[in-house]
Amino acid sequence: MSQLSFKGHTVVVTGAGGGLGKAYSLLFASRGANVVVNDVSQAAAQKVVDEITKAGGKAVTNTASVADGEAVIKTAVEAFGGISILINNAGILRDKGFKNMSDQEWDQIMLVHLKGSYSCAKAAWPIFQKQGFGRIVNTASAAGLYGNFGQANYSAAKMGLVGFTKALAAEGARYNIKAMVIAPMAASAMTETIMPPEMLANLKPEFVAPFVLAITHPEGADANGRIFEVGAGYVAEIRWERSKGAFFKTDKTFTPSAVQEKWEQITDFDNEPEHPQSLPDFDVQAKIAESSKVSSNAQASPEVRFDGKTVIVTGAGAGLGRVYALHYARLGANVVVNDVNGQAAKAVVDAITKAGGKAVAAVASAEDGEGIVKAALDAFGGVHVLVANAGVVRPSAFEKLSEKDWDDVLAIHLRATYKCAKAVWPHFLKQKYGRIITMGSQAGLYGLPGLANYSTAKAGIIGFTKTLAIEGKKYNILANVVIPSAGAATGLGRAAASIEAVKEEYIAPVVGFLSSHANEETTGSIFQVAAGWIAQIRWQRTGGYGFPVNRALTPEAIISKWKVITDFNDDRATNPGSTQEAFMQIAENFGNTDESANGEGSSDSPYADPEDADIVAAAKKEVSEPTEFSYTERDVILYNLGIGATEQELQWTYENHEDFAALPTFGVIPQFLASAGLSLDWLPNFNPAKLLHGEQYLEIKAPIPTSGELVNEARLMEVLDKGKAAAVTSIVQTKDKHSGKVIFENQSTVFIRGSGGFGGKRSGKDRGAATAENKPPQRKPDAVIEEKTLPIQAALYRLSGDTNPLHILPEFAAVGGFDKPILHGLCSMGISGKHVLKAFGEFKDIKVRFAGVVYPGETLVTEMWKEGDKVIFTTKVKERGTTVLAAAAATLANPSTPLKAKL
Repeated sequence: MSQLSFKGHTVVVTGAGGGLGKAYSLLFASRGANVVVNDVSQAAAQKVVDEITKAGGKAVTNTASVADGEAVIKTAVEAFGGISILINNAGILRDKGFKNMSDQEWDQIMLVHLKGSYSCAKAAWPIFQKQGFGRIVNTASAAGLYGNFGQANYSAAKMGLVGFTKALAAEGARYNIKAMVIAPMAASAMTETIMPPEMLANLKPEFVAPFVLAITHPEGADANGRIFEVGAGYVAEIRWERSKGAFFKTDKTFTPSAVQEKWEQITDFDNEPEHPQSLPDFDVQAKIAESSKVSSNAQASPEVRFDGKTVIVTGAGAGLGRVYALHYARLGANVVVNDVNGQAAKAVVDAITKAGGKAVAAVASAEDGEGIVKAALDAFGGVHVLVANAGVVRPSAFEKLSEKDWDDVLAIHLRATYKCAKAVWPHFLKQKYGRIITMGSQAGLYGLPGLANYSTAKAGIIGFTKTLAIEGKKYNILANVVIPSAGAATGLGRAAASIEAVKEEYIAPVVGFLSSHANEETTGSIFQVAAGWIAQIRWQRTGGYGFPVNRALTPEAIISKWKVITDFNDDRATNPGSTQEAFMQIAENFGNTDESANGEGSSDSPYADPEDADIVAAAKKEVSEPTEFSYTERDVILYNLGIGATEQELQWTYENHEDFAALPTFGVIPQFLASAGLSLDWLPNFNPAKLLHGEQYLEIKAPIPTSGELVNEARLMEVLDKGKAAAVTSIVQTKDKHSGKVIFENQSTVFIRGSGGFGGKRSGKDRGAATAENKPPQRKPDAVIEEKTLPIQAALYRLSGDTNPLHILPEFAAVGGFDKPILHGLCSMGISGKHVLKAFGEFKDIKVRFAGVVYPGETLVTEMWKEGDKVIFTTKVKERGTTVLAAAAATLANPSTPLKAKL
């Protein structure tokens, strides 16, 4: 593909005075972007700006705190008139073991990482909405994903940004605002304090920056709402993986002991794991149906109980917290019932004591961890279990989300969890025993529109809990996350009140088991529970792709390997459970070098392949001069007529019709000279007379102008050695000459007989729709359209630019072995594409394999089958019964459009 240009885009990069931020700024500027270099250090920011302007780029400094997002974005608007891309990169470290961490160290991390990202995104959001375009990249870390010793604050903030990103992605999609999150591993002022120099040498920021450009360009890879780990030339995607889990009968026998009995089944990922990535993430009716089939719940022995143990439950005045408190009391625990509502807390205490249990109220904000723990010590002399359940919800569209609502939700969920954990920690350490259960949410896993604050807080709790698990394990302090769905929250609305299986009481058993002495090993894990079903959730990571570390990485190279980077189904996926495991695969790429490279930064093709023969590798490096193509409405009409449009189809043949348009396959015309002009004389025994057009793929990337000036950039994409022949695929990007916007992408495959045997690769790679086999289903076509071509069809079509005499001169056709001139293959493709358009509506790409010839005057029959968003089709010549287009399909722009014709 051609080099991505960011001309006309304004990019704000926070924390850009050094490290990753500097690398982002320099690379964006080198690609034509206007850059706002934000950093609290004026000197550092100015140095980056000077480097950009000296190289001919455009940049300005901004030294505002990221917590003042309005001031940061204001600089972009004043200097360049707007903003289209925001890179939330600013960060600090305040590492310390949890027992010694201060509130100030917690709050500073939250301010810069979470509040700063929220504030800058909030300021940019209305601009993005108004212009219908925006890209936000947030910066997480392996510490956030997996937890890391001494980084409880940092882990919470970085995982919080995952939930924040997913919420923005869900909310912004309808405005073409995309948000993505990366967990980079790169040398910086932060990491140089915790990594040895020899490791930092392999972790250059220049191996991360190209990825960010690849996912923020309008024509770049679609990474909306997704998470990527990037570093040392290695890139992989991660997602959630969930065990199939276990089902329980929802009655009084659903106890912590019943959960213990089925623990191996709950945590078994070998039996059909699932990969939910958005809500709804399960079918509640199906879960109810499965749990109803369970005849009884077997119980582990001895019974799981809490005699002599003191349990703190925050937010226990109502809802799940109340259920947890009552449950623990029934199992013999001393219960501290925390709630800001004194009356509610007292009512729960009364219910427990009336039933013969022991409980006291701790009426306070959940942020008052020390006060709550004091109540436990005063009443019962100790504390053994913390269930951090307190929470509030402040739903709001992101553009209306106030700073107060952001702060309140983060305080009650995330800071309160920290404060209570901090207060119980010294007691747990001293007695070498403790259990912590934190409450996650589906919003934290997948993000929810209108709940950016809540999604952030709930995701942050996951990162925080994972680090507590790491630091506490050797002291027998175990910490886990439970994600509950009960009552109306299951999606059943008011009907839930009458359904036994979704009552809140059936969340408590898994909370009870995880917080008991019977749980001796499980820590740092996530469990989902609903309607008598419990499952475990963990990360899954693709095998990813490792780029050579001795070559300069480019955004184009990233995009060329996107399918490999994001492929979870190639049997290379892994399940890293710690920062160490996650880093191992990145570290393995340290030795990945390309021996053919002439030093770092040597010229290369974005389509380079290590399996290529030397002559192919050399040919791929050749870059042809771009070819220009200008056209008017007259040329559009000529093309439309050339593929069978009639005088009665005025939308295609009359320039003043209100719906006048080029037929979609017009996209093959501007690129023709560019693809045909690529030199193939480097092939052995090359003879142009032995060249056959094998396949054509066209992607329509933007509305087709009815006139314009275009530029075509062509490259060799793939070359296969077929033994006695060569198969050569070229790619052409067709752009608007003035805006640089990509309008079309064509991939053309030709076969050259007699040019094989050069020792190259024999099989091509899967390029998605461009190489799909598109086998017709075993049923009658959903639509069939016949069209008789004109005797002058080839003569008419050649006026659009393909002047090969094979299509007009009988004597030239005879040399090729044909009885008379044949119709252009691209003409047959255009006619069939028109049939798809008539039957099913607009399409965004089309691919065909040329399987036979058509003589002008013959009748083309297009048989079509709709399969999801794809229309598979086959085109035949009626008179001879031969197939001329095979393995063909078009991807619909609007798959829900009803069938328009069946002729």
